[in-house]
Amino acid sequence: MSQLNTIDDLDVAGKRVLIRADLNVPMHNGLVTDVTRIERTLPTIRDLQAKGARVIVISHFGRPMGQHNPEMSLRPVAMALQTSLGQDVLFGADCIGTAAMAAINSADNGEVVVLENLRFHAGEEANDDTFAQAMADLADVYVNDAFSCSHRAHASTEAIVHLLPSAAGRLMKSELQALSGVLDSPK
Repeated sequence: MSQLNTIDDLDVAGKRVLIRADLNVPMHNGLVTDVTRIERTLPTIRDLQAKGARVIVISHFGRPMGQHNPEMSLRPVAMALQTSLGQDVLFGADCIGTAAMAAINSADNGEVVVLENLRFHAGEEANDDTFAQAMADLADVYVNDAFSCSHRAHASTEAIVHLLPSAAGRLMKSELQALSGVLDSPK
């Protein structure tokens, strides 16, 4: 596997770190029914917290087609993350703009903020540079921990890496190492 920047290569103390996670989890009646995807990103979140970063988690949920749909809000996911982490998690009512920035600014270093569904904005799936810049304006560093979403050229997985110092999270690194092992030593 070629050299890959990871969170170990970044100085994140006192910085706002935007993590692209895959929190597209099963839900029923507004409650998360399987927290596996949430728990798989915990090592990245906890490591960044321990390093003194303000952790900002972004994700999509479902296919709202660029429209705000309350049934596809990440608020229940933020509550499930709060339970998994065993500490308060703040929620931003949007993933860009003043609502997102207000939530981020209310967090201290070591705290976690989950922002609203990326796909409430058409710019996410369009890989729109303006939307990517609006996300980049919220953070100092970008971490991709969403291997399962990284095949898509979306603003939160492709355009944003051109705007912020970027690295792979623990889950991304693990998935790439597993893939590399299979490709390097096929049976």
